[in-house]
Amino acid sequence: MIDIIKSETRGKANHGWLQSRHTFSFANYYNPARMGVSHLRVINDDTVQGGRGFDTHGHRNMEIISYVLEGEIEHQDNQGNKRRLPAGEFQLVSAGSGIKHSEYNASNSESLNFLQIWIEPDVRNGKPSYQQKNFEQKWGLTKVISKNGDDGSLLIKQDATLSQLFMRPNQHELVTIKQGHSVYVHVIAGEIKIDGQQLKAGDGAKINKQLKVDITSDSDNKVQALIFDLG
Repeated sequence: MIDIIKSETRGKANHGWLQSRHTFSFANYYNPARMGVSHLRVINDDTVQGGRGFDTHGHRNMEIISYVLEGEIEHQDNQGNKRRLPAGEFQLVSAGSGIKHSEYNASNSESLNFLQIWIEPDVRNGKPSYQQKNFEQKWGLTKVISKNGDDGSLLIKQDATLSQLFMRPNQHELVTIKQGHSVYVHVIAGEIKIDGQQLKAGDGAKINKQLKVDITSDSDNKVQALIFDLG
């Protein structure tokens, strides 16, 4: 079963310095039909003005993934991590028993666009941790986050795997799904068809009760997407 979430139906927030689109219920956007998929709770598409950002704030018991599409994040936390996250790199912050951090646009003039993703952990009040890595842009699927840190991926405290997908025009990718798992596909760029249903940038697809799904590039340009496999 495939349930499509169209980009234009996502929640919206306009804070002046921050423009945000919410795939699932978040803050003042509430939709009881969109509370997440399995342990995946948040996908926010945030655009931040130059020189602005999120002041120091706290998190507990959440796996927080940031992926920069344009620009660069300046991150600082109370665990001693002070890092910059450029476009194309993945960051995974395990909040565990509690972490405080700030996230700013590293540029004073250019906009920052990034995805912030929250996944609930399978252990509570663990030790906070920070991971960051640049994964090459390879055609097909590349695993970037997993429960066991397979294939050099970042380690997450949940039965969840995140892969990035890059596709040439008219390329096919057959994704196998474990029994009892759900899959969520988030399109970043280009257009695809999932079992014949068309999706564009910003769209997503919840896939349940299937053991495989056929993804086809339906764009003259490169396609980029994120694939979540959720136990």
